[in-house]
Amino acid sequence: MKLVRGAWKILVGIKDGLVLLFMLIFFGALFALLSARPNAGAIRDGALVLKLNGPIVEQPATPTALAAAQGASPDREFRLSDLVRAIDAAKSDARVKVLVLDLDSYGGGTPAAVTEVANAVGRFKASGKKVLAYATAYTDGSYLLASSASEIWVNPMGGTLFSGPGGNRLYYKGLIDKLGVNVHVYRVGKFKSFVEPYTRSEQSPEAKEALTALYASIFGQWKDLIHKARPKAQIDQFLTNPDQAVAATAGDIAKANLAAGLVDKLGDRIAFGRHVAELAGDAPKKVAGTYATIKYSDWVAANPLATRGDKIGIVTVAGDIVDGNSGPGVAAGDTIAKAVLDALAKKELKALVVRVDSPGGSALASETIRLAVLEAKKQGLPVVVSMGGLAASGGYWVSTAGDVIFAEPNTITGSIGIFGIIPTFENSLGKLGVTTDGVKTTPLSGQPDVYGGTNPQVDAILQSSIEHGYAQFIARVAAARKLTPQRVDEIGQGRVWDGGTARQIGLVDRFGTLDDAVAEAAKRAGIDPKNVARVYLEKKPGWLAQLIAGFNGDDDSSSDSASARDVFAVIAAERQDVLARALGDAKRLATANSVQARCLECAGFEDKRPSGSDLSLVQMLVKAIWS
Repeated sequence: MKLVRGAWKILVGIKDGLVLLFMLIFFGALFALLSARPNAGAIRDGALVLKLNGPIVEQPATPTALAAAQGASPDREFRLSDLVRAIDAAKSDARVKVLVLDLDSYGGGTPAAVTEVANAVGRFKASGKKVLAYATAYTDGSYLLASSASEIWVNPMGGTLFSGPGGNRLYYKGLIDKLGVNVHVYRVGKFKSFVEPYTRSEQSPEAKEALTALYASIFGQWKDLIHKARPKAQIDQFLTNPDQAVAATAGDIAKANLAAGLVDKLGDRIAFGRHVAELAGDAPKKVAGTYATIKYSDWVAANPLATRGDKIGIVTVAGDIVDGNSGPGVAAGDTIAKAVLDALAKKELKALVVRVDSPGGSALASETIRLAVLEAKKQGLPVVVSMGGLAASGGYWVSTAGDVIFAEPNTITGSIGIFGIIPTFENSLGKLGVTTDGVKTTPLSGQPDVYGGTNPQVDAILQSSIEHGYAQFIARVAAARKLTPQRVDEIGQGRVWDGGTARQIGLVDRFGTLDDAVAEAAKRAGIDPKNVARVYLEKKPGWLAQLIAGFNGDDDSSSDSASARDVFAVIAAERQDVLARALGDAKRLATANSVQARCLECAGFEDKRPSGSDLSLVQMLVKAIWS
């Protein structure tokens, strides 16, 4: 019997090994299939479909196996530079008969990012080809994209209303007082409003002043772009008196849109698809509403970045700036610094472009990134900063390393100021009859004490440290921008500026996109801008991440009506993040563990990607269970 059992164990081991080998071969083949670059010649004539069912970002986050298992993986994310390159490449390619913007599940993006894509769409239309846009209901951002189209379609059961930037946010002072939490705030800058939700019951006059000016500028630019793209559209009526415009059509929002010239056609997806088919050709399977398509992912893969030429490194600082290491989509100081230093060690780069799209975060991580970028200057490389949608607070700290700074008129930048928050719970515990006591050998023993509260000595030290950090911030900006510290303090104080105003006050040098920044870097390096190979200094996603991304879907099909949303759903979707932001605020208060250079005002303009601090309630519960 022992012999039989031994033989059986051997057979079971062989079986398990074969199963494992088969799985490795299967997933390896699947990965190879998903990652294979399509042959450009294999792309057939049709409509290039941009189904923007995820946020437009500077750097897509890497999907993880845990997120996939939780069912909490983010929507597909679209790299801004890929989108622009794909649209521009389609202008002169005869295989692309028409560009389709499917905006039913639009995932959002910063004003600057959306504007850049809209400009690319405008260039495509100027080439003589048609652009067709479709949605059940447009958001402010998706309508800006659609405004550059040749024809804007809306579902007759839908319709579009516009909200503009702004709205209320939550303030927790009353709740914090009731709970007995003592929030110790150490800050510099009268406009540094990130801490206000924890210390006030309403917005401060200074914060309201800054936000009023910022929103007026951003919204004014949005309206100007709409007027330029659709001069006959009566957009102002829909912004000032939307109720009257809708009442004139007995509550039919879609007809009100059509009457005001905001849209060109009313029609469902089948009607829209048939119209596209007239321009792009029929789909192989002639199902009603389908047409010949070119998948976005195939098109991007068939039109890659140039790999030959003089190398210019592009380091992306996107998302919250945090200490330590992290994957793409989060600006981890150590990770980015290592990527820059490793690239510099190879001595292959002719210049460095720093692309910033961040509301800031850890001051220490911001300085870590800045010092790594300065190593490029020590090697004699030109350093050009390109600001995306956001380059505020820590994002501006990093930008001070550049020789020249490019931004967009609607870039959100500035917020020069820092702060620290420490909550203590002595009053909360006191309400429960819990007290603290102990032996201390120095004034700093056990400090900062989250149970017993801080003492005057540690408060003085921490406030002094924050003031020293602000002085460092001011000094870096003054040296980089050739301004006096006094002048930087005047335009600092934590105030946020739009890119246009930032240029006027000296925080930004020029307007321009990433392409403009690369061209400037090439010029400063003495190389031909037309013979440049862009090298993104970031870790490429591994095979597992690519496999998970493939499973998340790459559906460019225009016949998917399950995700269609009417005007009520669009409004609800834009407001449902209030709870998520409240949870994020609570998490930030509980876990703040470093001096922060972060911008509160930027929250209203970030993409819709849930960050570690802004997860939905369900996602946070799932994460807690799995952690």
